[in-house]
Amino acid sequence: MTVTVSVAADRVECRTDQPILDAFLRGSVWMPNSCNQGTCGTCKLRVVSGSVDHGRSPETTLTQAEREQGFALACQATPCGDTVVERLDTAPAGTVHALRDLVGTVSAIEDVARDTRRVLVTLDSPLEFSAGQYVELRVPGTDHRRQYSMANTPGESKQLEFHVRRQPGGVATDGWVFGALSVGERVELAGPLGDFRLDPEDEGPMILLGGGTGLAPLKSMVRQALTVAPERAIHLYHGVREAADLYDVDLFREWERAHPGFRYVPCLSDSTWSGRTGYVTDAFVEDFDTCRGYSGYLCGPPAMVDAGVKAFKRRRMAPRRIFREKFTPAA
Repeated sequence: MTVTVSVAADRVECRTDQPILDAFLRGSVWMPNSCNQGTCGTCKLRVVSGSVDHGRSPETTLTQAEREQGFALACQATPCGDTVVERLDTAPAGTVHALRDLVGTVSAIEDVARDTRRVLVTLDSPLEFSAGQYVELRVPGTDHRRQYSMANTPGESKQLEFHVRRQPGGVATDGWVFGALSVGERVELAGPLGDFRLDPEDEGPMILLGGGTGLAPLKSMVRQALTVAPERAIHLYHGVREAADLYDVDLFREWERAHPGFRYVPCLSDSTWSGRTGYVTDAFVEDFDTCRGYSGYLCGPPAMVDAGVKAFKRRRMAPRRIFREKFTPAA
């Protein structure tokens, strides 16, 4: 059964077994979204009229009191009939790319660091996205989907680059990416997703802090920013535990030589070496007295991202110029 779901002046058709968020995004209507599995609360909205089935919305993200007040998680809620909803956030700058189902072929697999692989997928048709966004890959033989950010730029819309870190016992990593996955394999995916994206209206200096494979969307952002403004001041910090976890170091050093405004700072938290040690957020604080006029981008484990937000604010970065993406465990 199909019903109508509306927000502001936009209306889309939505099946009664389809999440509201999915219907809006496929209709090129923006709705706040990040984890898309019910754990972050970014897509929380208010139901103005009609009713929804909350599905698997966790109590920790959407309390019973909030449900009684008309709130719902767009990524989990399905409409029971014609429904009108209200956003709780304002749209980010940039184009809204329609969510699409896609098919591609694995064209390369490379071990780039300890327990980290680079996977290239060549799509049958190009994917329009913004630097920083991600897609969901379907794990073959299961009902599971896993989220991976694009490390390539939007200009490379036919071949996507993913950085995948092994998760012990993980359905997608141990059972697939680090197991049976092979070059030539056909894969199914859906995207783009997420509001973590390079602000197209900002041309000022940038600071990016990434933890582990949180480097992937930041790499896309840096490449896109340098393509538009080769002289732009950009500081990229990459935090990992040991030197064996670093990757793309030579590439970033090449960017430093080609772009005088670009600076790459790798940082090890669990070992000593000739470079920076300790947490990546502390390295940033040591390097800057003030960040007025800067934009900040954070991607990685929740604890690192939370520490990064505090570090940016400590150095007087405007809260509206802080953008973040937390890598949360798969639901």
